Amino acid sequence: MMAKIIAVLSSGYKDENNNYETGWWGEELFAPLQALENAGHQVELASPLGGKPKVDETSFLPEYDPEGTYKELYESGKADETSKLEDINPGEYDAVLIVGGHGAMYDLAKNEELHRIINAVYDNGGIVAAECHGPAPLIWTLRPDGKSIIAGKKVTGYPDEIEPEGLLDILPFSLEQEMTKIASYDKGDLNERAYAVWADEQIVTSRDPFSSELMGEELVKALEKRNK
Repeated sequence: MMAKIIAVLSSGYKDENNNYETGWWGEELFAPLQALENAGHQVELASPLGGKPKVDETSFLPEYDPEGTYKELYESGKADETSKLEDINPGEYDAVLIVGGHGAMYDLAKNEELHRIINAVYDNGGIVAAECHGPAPLIWTLRPDGKSIIAGKKVTGYPDEIEPEGLLDILPFSLEQEMTKIASYDKGDLNERAYAVWADEQIVTSRDPFSSELMGEELVKALEKRNK
């Protein structure tokens, strides 16, 4: 059975004072998107502002995209069109995937439209997936009891120790520190290339860009299980 997934991207952020610009991360959209589409599922895109969201150009450097696979997908226009978060009807989707990149820390973390979508997908029995810096919005997605959707649960996300030098000083917060306050944060073994963890049967988080393919596999497996 085909599932429908809404992938959420940062619209991008520019910090003039520190000459810093960021957005969503190439592989974190395209690796899971390819896995999901190859399994016969449909992926739609959304962002806070709609239209073409700003990608983090760093994600296409050879160290992250050695074959140029993701750059090619980006240049083919596959992420040029997104719906606005406020226009999304979460009832139409079996899963929400929050794509990482540092942009998520700025315009997704405290976005109430996104929190609404996450809660609705979760309440409908759907899957909530977040990659790298993408788990930031989960911290502030509050349940009816006033607690975070990940309160007391095991999660992962981008660890402080591999943040680029000096960046923690200008980011709005540390993902690891904020997650640690409310959840059981686990970065796994940093020597292992990929790491993803299920907080419960519906919430899955992954650690870093190199875990993107793993996230795709986890989602495909979970959707298969739900459709049985």
